Amino acid sequence: MSVSKEKKDELKKRMDKLKIVEDDLIEKFILGSGSGGQKVNKTHSCVYLKHIPTEIETKCQKNRSREMNRFFARRDLCERIEETISEEKSKRQKAVDKIRRQKKRRTRKQKEKMLDEKKKHSAKKNLRKPPQSE
Repeated sequence: MSVSKEKKDELKKRMDKLKIVEDDLIEKFILGSGSGGQKVNKTHSCVYLKHIPTEIETKCQKNRSREMNRFFARRDLCERIEETISEEKSKRQKAVDKIRRQKKRRTRKQKEKMLDEKKKHSAKKNLRKPPQSE
């Protein structure tokens, strides 16, 4: 698989709009790791990019292809630079915040309130049951 010419041109325009110049990027190829078999563990397909003016770093190993990873790394770098420029949060940042809220522990007061509501609800459901004869 390779990146289509349209996608490359679109990325180039996006980089020009954000004033990202190829000379400002440090690009390294790192030995891959993780799932994918021996091929991934032998080849340097993981791409590391660093934008010197903003000090933003990104790594990408989404694919086994070095060319695809270069494209994904540049796209990720553009997204991160847009995040720093714009005040609003990106989709990725919103997803991270949502997961953080979900994993956050409840306070004691929140837990007591939740349990109290559950007890009230169960009492209400018990009143709906037909009377039991003994």
